[in-house]
Amino acid sequence: MIKRTLYFGNPCSLRKKSDQLLFEPQDDSGEKTVPIEDIGIMVLDNQQIYISHALIMALIDNNAAIISTNFQHMPEGLMLPMTAHHAFTEKVKYQLEASEPLKKNLWQQTVTAKIKNQAALLSQYEINIENMNYWASQVKSGDPDNYEARAAAYYWNNIFEKPENFRRHRHGIPPNNLLNYGYAILRAVIARSLTGSGMVCFAGIHHRNKYNPYCLADDIMEPYRPYVDKIVISIMEEEEEIEELTPALKKKLLMIPATDIEIDEQSSPLMVGAQRTTASLMQCFEGETRKMLYPQL
Repeated sequence: MIKRTLYFGNPCSLRKKSDQLLFEPQDDSGEKTVPIEDIGIMVLDNQQIYISHALIMALIDNNAAIISTNFQHMPEGLMLPMTAHHAFTEKVKYQLEASEPLKKNLWQQTVTAKIKNQAALLSQYEINIENMNYWASQVKSGDPDNYEARAAAYYWNNIFEKPENFRRHRHGIPPNNLLNYGYAILRAVIARSLTGSGMVCFAGIHHRNKYNPYCLADDIMEPYRPYVDKIVISIMEEEEEIEELTPALKKKLLMIPATDIEIDEQSSPLMVGAQRTTASLMQCFEGETRKMLYPQL
């Protein structure tokens, strides 16, 4: 069963009551309850939300990810369980002792999958992808020739019809705001899955940044990014105004965990597929397989 993504954007109190999340709004709209075991991701998007420690602990015990936003209503914080697997110590030992050749091979598979998914999305809009297919076929262990960057430059120059001066940048013009929000949700999904598979998020296979505690999540989410991009494109086609992240736009982006994906010809919601991907990563660390299971757009 796919876990639920809950969004709270108005002043309220959240607490635990009989293994349920109890939602108590400050207006007269009435209390509501949700089984804690059904929750996968929870977004707190108001500075006047009060949440009890008992509820936080129950959510963590259920391997739920809690996202908090800043004053600009953009995701800023992510809370995850420190351990969510019964054999965590054994699992993380395999991860931390992984050899450099293995990690380079895993990054090769990751970059190849990402470029193929970017190419698949471009092809849906009848954009030439001959060069993308070539780059995907040429990625070597560790991607020493940086085909990921070459593909990204071509991809971002062609994926959006408007605005013409679009440049992918965290602080850039729209639709960067939509992409930032969507990627933050995706990152939470992947980080939650990594934790559930017995790994720590700070030890990446490629990303290395002493200021980033989610390097591995940023690695593994790469082939999933085009799914977010596709949702953003659909929003741009349907909405005339995207300068401000309205609740309606956020609602569409919060559907990312439920987006249908396909891995090895098996369809599933993205949140379920992400768990398959991270489970395959752990199997690679354990030496049981050499193949990562990534979605094909």
